[in-house]
Amino acid sequence: MADRAGADRTVVAVVYNPVRIDVPRVRAAVEAAAARAGDVELLWLETTPEEAGQAQTRHALERGAALVLAAGGDGTVRAVAEAMRDRDATLGLLPSGTGNLLARNIGVPFASVEDACAIAFDGVTRRIDIGVASAEREDGSRTEHAFLVMAGIGIDAEMIANTRPELKRRFGWLAYVDAGFRSIPKARKLRVRFRLEGGHERSAQVSTILFANCGVLPGNMELIPDGSVDDGLLDVAILQPASVFGWLAIWRKVTWENRVLRKSALGRRIIRFTDRAVRTQLSYLRGSSVQVRLEKPEPFELDGDAFGDVVGLDLAVDERGLRVRVPA
Repeated sequence: MADRAGADRTVVAVVYNPVRIDVPRVRAAVEAAAARAGDVELLWLETTPEEAGQAQTRHALERGAALVLAAGGDGTVRAVAEAMRDRDATLGLLPSGTGNLLARNIGVPFASVEDACAIAFDGVTRRIDIGVASAEREDGSRTEHAFLVMAGIGIDAEMIANTRPELKRRFGWLAYVDAGFRSIPKARKLRVRFRLEGGHERSAQVSTILFANCGVLPGNMELIPDGSVDDGLLDVAILQPASVFGWLAIWRKVTWENRVLRKSALGRRIIRFTDRAVRTQLSYLRGSSVQVRLEKPEPFELDGDAFGDVVGLDLAVDERGLRVRVPA
């Protein structure tokens, strides 16, 4: 793809978070992959606390970038993807950080930047869904945000807000476990009203309600066993545990039943006998759009980052609105 200067070169941009990556190692891996690819012009665009990646990505697209590499944590990947929604350019992942949520769900390695680079340059392009959340604030204002894996209201958002930064830097996703132990004992139920695809309004008291584009989380947790990044649907998980034992039942389901037992015929028979009690505490719905209203402002999160308090959310799927490089 020719750049704006008219040279017959492929423009590849690297939007990187210098706080979350080993910059010399990433630069060496990208430059080696670009050299193998041939006539490539590299653009290096650094994120800042004020500009998380959207502006840098738009600049890269204006320069004619055919491939944009997001090098950083989930926040960087989400910001770059937001700017690339419904564009012809392709997103490549060089994941680093706590969750690596999208990478886990599409099979991109996050332990080796060299392997991730090889996929970004030589993998195949897959069109995946991208979630869109329109957030209504208490003052009536609205903001729109993209998300790739999951949006949530309730204890998960409180847990993310309560995560200690020093633990997150040192121990990665395990810092969320610490935040969970501190948040769950103080958890309170939220009254929510929600509507799927313009259907009948329902109400529920929940600890958490999650809206997922795909379902694999860190720590061997498969929250949404049938979630898919390209089915044009959001999976809604409603968590309503009545006690600490309810949380333990949910933990068993997402770490053992969803991930292990349901993979075999025998395991699925076992689940049929043991799953009835869990269904009252963790239930699933599915639709292409969801509207949610709250009695009072509550925190919400997108892909593991806190986005403030909302009184309502309108969520939808931009079906196959993002081009991503995945393993061949």
